[in-house]
Amino acid sequence: MNGKQTGKALPVLAIITAAGLALFWIGFFTVGLAPENPPACYFAYEHSFPVPDIILAIVLLTGGVLTLKGNVNGSRLLVAGGGALVFLGLLDICFNWQNGMYALSALDLGLNAFINLWCVGFGAALVAKMK
Repeated sequence: MNGKQTGKALPVLAIITAAGLALFWIGFFTVGLAPENPPACYFAYEHSFPVPDIILAIVLLTGGVLTLKGNVNGSRLLVAGGGALVFLGLLDICFNWQNGMYALSALDLGLNAFINLWCVGFGAALVAKMK
């Protein structure tokens, strides 16, 4: 199935996901989105992600826009971005599980679980549907 057959939903969701990545980092560095009592390694871990996440956001944004315009390179970018989202989601799930992040509070559990599952699920959908 190519980008034209998937309709507008996946490229639009990719653009929204790109915006979410950018907004997360803006919030992280301005209003402090860190949990109240994070593990000692939390900030070192998180500070390794801004550059790769912003590159991922650019790939998703560009891929989404190009796909909406009917450019085949857009769907190629979305497949690459989808693979990166799956990797990101699995990495975060492993970190959060091993460091007790899901147990900090109901809010942390809900927010982290949603973000992690979105990355894995949406990323896998991009890989499967945009090829």
